[in-house]
Amino acid sequence: MKWREIGMRDFEKISFKQFCKDVKEDIKLYNEYKLPIRDSIASAGYDILLLEDIELKPNETIKIPTGIKAYFENDEVLLLVVRSSMGFKFNVRLVNQVGIVDADYYNNKDNEGHIFVKIQNEGKETVKFKAGEAIAQGIFVKYLTTKSDKNLGLDRGSDY
Repeated sequence: MKWREIGMRDFEKISFKQFCKDVKEDIKLYNEYKLPIRDSIASAGYDILLLEDIELKPNETIKIPTGIKAYFENDEVLLLVVRSSMGFKFNVRLVNQVGIVDADYYNNKDNEGHIFVKIQNEGKETVKFKAGEAIAQGIFVKYLTTKSDKNLGLDRGSDY
C-alpha cells in the first residue's frame, strides 16, 4: 500500500496489469490518459475523463472503466456524480445516481480499487463522447458516524 500523509487524498492510475484486464492491452493509452483534475480553484469536483470514444443509443447503458483509483482518509468518501452538462445537454445520467467509493476500496484484492462509472442515455437521440471528455466528477467529502457506531475492524469483503 502506498504511504499516505494524514489528511491527504489523491488519484492514481491502476497498474498496467489491471488496465489490460479491465480496459485493453495498450501501453500508449495507459501512458497518455490523465488523472482527474479540477477545472478551476472553486470547483468542488474532479473531472473524470473518458479513456476512449463512446457512443450511447437511447435507453442504452454502458459501464465505463476510468483507469483510476483513489486514496483518502477513513472518515471520507468519494462521491461520483454525473457532470451537470451531461444531464442538461444530453439527458445522460449515472445509473446509480450517486456513486459511493469507500476508503477501503483503494487497492482491494479484487481490482486494485479501479473506479468504474455506469451511465444511461435517457434521451431520444444517440450521443457520442470523445476520449478525454469529462463524463463524471468525483467529490471528496467528510462524513460523520453515530455515537453507537461500533468500530467493526473488518476488512472489505469480511462477513458481518
